[in-house]
Amino acid sequence: MTEKTKSTDSNIRSQMRKGILEYCVLLLLSRQRAYPSDIINGLSEASLIVVEGTLYTLLNRLRKEGKLNYEWEESPKGPPRKYYFITKEGLDTLEEMSDAWDEIVANVNHFRKNSSFTSKIESYKPADVAPSKSSDTENI
Repeated sequence: MTEKTKSTDSNIRSQMRKGILEYCVLLLLSRQRAYPSDIINGLSEASLIVVEGTLYTLLNRLRKEGKLNYEWEESPKGPPRKYYFITKEGLDTLEEMSDAWDEIVANVNHFRKNSSFTSKIESYKPADVAPSKSSDTENI
């Protein structure tokens, strides 16, 4: 894999993760309220590495949109902690996102696994793909 390919691959993965981050945070908070570091740990368990700044920006936006709220709780060690929880509006959004996710997964899996479309385009080869040796000799 070339450096350019690695960079492109990393950018693709990063963009796709950003696209599902809100959904994953709402899923986590639909199960229980959580302190931001607990959310980061939960995301990390699924190999979704997120820095605190990104998470806090998302949490603040979701709170302003009414999808999350928070409550302060005294900590046995140090200052009080802010625990986030999902609201009714957040649960409604989560339900819509879950429906959209299921649809997207079904659409992508259609093309990855069993699309009849692939048999219709087998003869098409993009310009940057070298033809196979067998097709070279067939055209002579």
